[in-house]
Amino acid sequence: MMDHLANTEINSQRIAAVENCFGASGQPLALPGRVLLGEGILTKECRKKPKPRIFFLFNDILVYGSIVINKRKYNSQHIIPLEDVTLETLPDTLQMKNRWMIKTSKKSFVVSAASLTERKEWISHLEECIRHLLTKTGRQPSTEHAAPWIPDKATDICMRCTQTKFSTLTRRHHCRKCGFVVCADCSRQRFLMPRLSPKPLRVCNLCYRQLLAEKKKEAEADLRQTEPICSALQGYEPSSGDDSDKSDDDKADRWPADTEFYTSPVSWSSFHS
Repeated sequence: MMDHLANTEINSQRIAAVENCFGASGQPLALPGRVLLGEGILTKECRKKPKPRIFFLFNDILVYGSIVINKRKYNSQHIIPLEDVTLETLPDTLQMKNRWMIKTSKKSFVVSAASLTERKEWISHLEECIRHLLTKTGRQPSTEHAAPWIPDKATDICMRCTQTKFSTLTRRHHCRKCGFVVCADCSRQRFLMPRLSPKPLRVCNLCYRQLLAEKKKEAEADLRQTEPICSALQGYEPSSGDDSDKSDDDKADRWPADTEFYTSPVSWSSFHS
């Protein structure tokens, strides 16, 4: 069905309408073969507090953004390739219902639907699109995922030292490796994680030691691989170059939660049911 609808006029109009709602702040979304399948408002677990976000599901990407004027204007557009997405259903809490996690290599976050039925529909449509896309591209499901950030209000003390109490003057920080809320003293280190960013990122002391150990282990493994080559070269004298054959061919990215999710009356709407 997705392939059949890819080049229809109605599909082009709907994609153009989404582009228009994001305006100049958004990226172009129209591509050959891309189909807009549905949309809905979900609550996204953000650092400060849960916030409503508009989500658009295409056959190859998931797009979401902040709501400025409902159904008329959105900003802060984010585009997630579906082939990088893994889903994880989360249990309900007293404050938050119908939760699941969207995990990718660069960013992972929790969302909540207004009803159990809506959550099932979202997950079903997402999984179908992911499965279809991976089959089409021949790629394997992603296995490396960024840790979700634990909300600020989930804890009043540093989750590493458990001594520092946060206040207006004592800021909260997040470890980019584990997502824990930590104090400045427990997160002074930076580490380069190319999967998440081309620049070194803040990590907690524990993750920093673990990352250093992993890096050392990888370096030792690389060294062991080069040792047989070096041993094989022993006993050979370097060539003087007098008889060298110089041909031209040789040059050539569970935690506690005590804030209530926003509940929206706007549910999943499928454009091509």
